[in-house]
Amino acid sequence: MQIAANKAVSIDYTLTNEGGEVIDSSAGGAPLVYLHGAGNIIVGLEKALEGKQAGDELDVTIEPQEAYGDYSVELVAVLNRAMFEGVDELEVGMQFHASAPDGGMQIVTIRDIEGEDVTVDGNHPLAGQSLNFKVKVVNVRDASAEEIAHGHVHGEGGHHH
Repeated sequence: MQIAANKAVSIDYTLTNEGGEVIDSSAGGAPLVYLHGAGNIIVGLEKALEGKQAGDELDVTIEPQEAYGDYSVELVAVLNRAMFEGVDELEVGMQFHASAPDGGMQIVTIRDIEGEDVTVDGNHPLAGQSLNFKVKVVNVRDASAEEIAHGHVHGEGGHHH
């Protein structure tokens, strides 16, 4: 069975950055299970997996535009410490929910603290990076009607309600 829209797909993968550092991997754990075509994984990897089947292996580099996007300086802001009312200790690396420019919610990460100035960054940590995936397709099956309706895989390796 080939990977296509509305298929439940299980993959083993290792993700490395341009420097070869491992960022994430399913090694030593369960495969990643996702619903193909539902936006559960980055678009570039989904495109690379289209048409593959169980047993196929691939090495693919995904450019930022099809991964987590280009790095946007517009998503970096310097805020006054007073904006973090109710938080006693601020530390670099802390994450907060904030209002996004489009009115939705986004996660921002504290990148720097200098006196009363707190620099926050709304970019995904992997924005602007090319990502290298080594992938093995473990299993491909038809998704259930419920999985398709919910937009994700249920059961082992998937979402549990």
